[in-house]
Amino acid sequence: MTAMIEVRNLQKRYGDTVAVEDVSFSVQEGEIFGILGPNGAGKTTTVECVEGLRTPDRGAISVLGLDPRRDRAELTQLLGVQLQEGQLPERLRVGEALALYRSFYRAPADVEALLDALGLAGKRGTQFGKLSGGQKQRLSIALALVGNPRIAVLDELTTGLDPQARRDTWRLIEGVRASGVTILLVTHFMEEAERLCDRVALIDAGRVVAVDSPAGLAERVQAEQRIQFRPSVPLDDRLITTLPEVTGLVRRGDLVVVTGRGDVLGAVTSVLARNGIVAGHLRVEQANLEDAFVALTGRSTSDDS
Repeated sequence: MTAMIEVRNLQKRYGDTVAVEDVSFSVQEGEIFGILGPNGAGKTTTVECVEGLRTPDRGAISVLGLDPRRDRAELTQLLGVQLQEGQLPERLRVGEALALYRSFYRAPADVEALLDALGLAGKRGTQFGKLSGGQKQRLSIALALVGNPRIAVLDELTTGLDPQARRDTWRLIEGVRASGVTILLVTHFMEEAERLCDRVALIDAGRVVAVDSPAGLAERVQAEQRIQFRPSVPLDDRLITTLPEVTGLVRRGDLVVVTGRGDVLGAVTSVLARNGIVAGHLRVEQANLEDAFVALTGRSTSDDS
């Protein structure tokens, strides 16, 4: 695969405050690459350096073989950006905003096709101030794509959206990637990164803690699994607690909660089957991306840095 973005040893300071310290990662063609971390971790500063909006104090950045500062005019024709704090005039209509942004590019996208793809075909004449939160996000994606970019940078795209609007936006992003656009996604939502990203860079306090797929990062965590079930008949706890894979068992009313390592699920279900016990309402919780972040940084993405 071809590297579309290369960031090496990036550093950015604001006075005595180090916002980004020695950040390195690469983004491959056709992938959704996530930059994941708590508020204040340095995520937005990192992507603003990639976009050419800020000048790094140290390090090297290449985007499609271009230097974001030296070649900024050319790069703006190839890079679509959705800013974290982007706003439009309240009375500007959807069609007017797209026509304005379209005029900035040499080979822009077809506006009608873009409106259809993003579910805004019926909103062309609607003022920005009258759009719902989800519709505003759809418009921000449309504006990032109206130049037919090869790369789209999406910064905290779903912050402030309700759960349904967030999931609708995720489906749109998957469709954008399917159209051939490489995506750099900045987020602090674990579920969003797990759902969308091929790989993520975990950033904490301005440093990259790890880069891997969400599943790969979760596999690094030697966390216990937790199994919950309701036995169909009275259960002797010793059937479970004597298994070598089991590290603990507690009861919550008629619910049995077992913790363990390795193939604890197979061990528990096997012993239940041998004793004619059915595990009703079975639920298994395994290590996920949030577990990996906490294990690697000692805190969650909801913490401020």
